[in-house]
Parts: sequence; C-alpha cells; structure tokens
Amino acid sequence: MCSHQRSCPSADSNAPHIVAAHPEQGWNLLCDGAIVFDDTGELLPDGRVVAPHRVPAERLAVAA
Repeated sequence: MCSHQRSCPSADSNAPHIVAAHPEQGWNLLCDGAIVFDDTGELLPDGRVVAPHRVPAERLAVAA
C-alpha cells in the first residue's frame, strides 16, 4: 500500500489517489487500501467503516 510519499504521485501529497475505479458499481479503491463509495461512505483498510456524510435537506438548493 501507498505511504503517500514518493510512491504516490499527486498534486496533494496527503491525498490518496484512485487505483481502481468502478463507477458502474458505485465505488473506488484508493492507493492506501480504502474503498470509497458514491454516497461518501468509506471502508478503511483496517475494517473500520466511515458513515456517509449526508447534507441536511434544508441545505439543498431548490430550483425555482
């Protein structure tokens, strides 16, 4: 896995990059081993789960 130093070329060296994209299934594998989902949830390499970050309905824009 990537340590985000020399082995992970990126504009932001602290941000992992996508190594396998599966948009048809709604997830991407990052170079640090994390899986991120389209709903903003994450599955970390150590098995921990990060719940999706939902925006409250009142903060959503409404078309006029």
